[in-house]
Amino acid sequence: MEDPRRREIALFRYGLIREAADPGLSPAQRGRLVRALAGKEHRGPDGEWKMVGRSTLDRWIRSYRAGGFDALVPAQRRHRPVSDVELLDLAVRLKRENPARTATHIVELLVTELAGQGRQVPSDRTVQRHFARLGLNVRPDGRPPEAFGRFEAANVNDLWVGDVAHGPKVNGRKALLFAFMDDHSRLIVGHRWGRHEDVLRLEAALRRGLASRGVPDRIYVDNGSPFVSHQLQRICAVLGIRLVHSRPGRPRLTG
Repeated sequence: MEDPRRREIALFRYGLIREAADPGLSPAQRGRLVRALAGKEHRGPDGEWKMVGRSTLDRWIRSYRAGGFDALVPAQRRHRPVSDVELLDLAVRLKRENPARTATHIVELLVTELAGQGRQVPSDRTVQRHFARLGLNVRPDGRPPEAFGRFEAANVNDLWVGDVAHGPKVNGRKALLFAFMDDHSRLIVGHRWGRHEDVLRLEAALRRGLASRGVPDRIYVDNGSPFVSHQLQRICAVLGIRLVHSRPGRPRLTG
């Protein structure tokens, strides 16, 4: 009997790659489409939002071209499940292969590798503790990581952290990424690319997060001009969000 779950996964994969799999596209056009797909979240067949890596998208495109829709249906897995010990061993191999990889990045790689298997991947904190026991929790140059103290919200939507990251230059101008991350789940709840560090892009990123994930209890930001604006203060006041600003030179939550 056909497994409807496997067909749902295939439909999800097809929905993502159908435009990029067009044989009429040039390699450059396909590359742009795949990069765009890999740079945002997609609602999976289980209803959860997830990121799909570029290498995975390329693999799905190759499979579809070779075997059509049926090639996107995940294989029926009959081998024994991968144990937690084996997953941690794989995490260690990925870390030693590239010491610059963080525990969070390695967990993302494991999630991509085990997509569709129904396996519970260890949390980034579990992987980080395992690295520490093995002496792998160091910087690429061998120095121990700088410690600011650790804080993690107890529940989803207890705390969102907002910031602006400087991205690559596009047409000679630097791109800026405004983003809000849920501190408990480490999920990017809302983001927006822009050219200027201003309130409009900040509001757009926050609006996406509110529309997709609801209203957080607190938002933690630095003292950059968009984050101390009256507009942001008013949004938080209207929605009942506690707005917390970091102390200069102290990148940690204190209250």
